[in-house]
Amino acid sequence: MVKKMDVKEAIRSRRSIGKVKQEPVDRALIEEILEAGTWAPNHCHTEPWRFWVMTGEGRALLGKGYAEVAAAGADPLLSEEELAKLKSAQEKKAFRAPVVIAVAVTPSAQEVVPEVEEYAAAHTAVQNMMLTAHALGLATIWRTGAPTYHPKMREAFSLGAKEELVGFVYIGYADMAPPKAERTPFAQKTLWVSE
Repeated sequence: MVKKMDVKEAIRSRRSIGKVKQEPVDRALIEEILEAGTWAPNHCHTEPWRFWVMTGEGRALLGKGYAEVAAAGADPLLSEEELAKLKSAQEKKAFRAPVVIAVAVTPSAQEVVPEVEEYAAAHTAVQNMMLTAHALGLATIWRTGAPTYHPKMREAFSLGAKEELVGFVYIGYADMAPPKAERTPFAQKTLWVSE
């Protein structure tokens, strides 16, 4: 049975864990994580997120994206063998966790909803997902970076014209101790306005 964790404890103790076991994660837990994502706040109830859950060989979808991005930026003087080796190394990135959830934003066409708020909602969905995974005893890391936003990655996920990936949530059971973390006290970044 999973020990329940209150939200403040989850927020303060969650850490990005980059090394996880390849042990499968029960589908019911993944569904609980996805449902938490759908409860993120969003302007005009647009629900601008989309999810791809990749497990097993399904992670090759992400691997293909990583490989195509690497190939697009590779030195044109590489031999076929060198290019194949580069692509293979990039494909392996998709297999670092037993579950990878790609999250994309589909901005609303409603003029009343600023596009930046749609991105904020998708990012909040990711936070909800990561906190829920942590509370369920799972480890996560939110991976982004230049390949995430590259046209070849967009192509791999068949994104529409205005859709963008906001990242990949790698999920599994921790295979490392959580790193220590510190935060600047909120008082140093807060201005109280009462008049």
